[in-house]
Amino acid sequence: MRILHVEDDEDTRKLVECILQAQGWQVVSVENAASAFKLAATGGFDLYLIDNWIEGDTENALCRGLRSLDPHTPILFYSGAVFPSDVRSALASGAQGYLEKPCTPEALVQEILKLSRGPAADPNCEGQPDEGDLRKAAFRS
Repeated sequence: MRILHVEDDEDTRKLVECILQAQGWQVVSVENAASAFKLAATGGFDLYLIDNWIEGDTENALCRGLRSLDPHTPILFYSGAVFPSDVRSALASGAQGYLEKPCTPEALVQEILKLSRGPAADPNCEGQPDEGDLRKAAFRS
């Protein structure tokens, strides 16, 4: 699996990269929206893992842009901003999941596996997860 990880905090970026690489996944990590768009335009990612508050991103423009560029690859927010309005806004912008930061490495891996195998990964499926499932993901730790 090839994951584009967008996180502005260097320590968090490196930690998440280590966790995901330990699963045998290829991780491309960047710190801002501009870099993410450039890489996403080249294609070849199986999942986008993005923070909610990053440099150069307002009102979830990164998520909306990724969804416009690539309508099928799952987008998972991994963020400390977990007010219901943050979660709703992210999902309305095209994300399939929202996971509260911090969480255990196992919870992060499980959510990635769930999204990469779930309906969001199926280009023939237009369904979104229901809000109850998303609340569970957002508040799991």
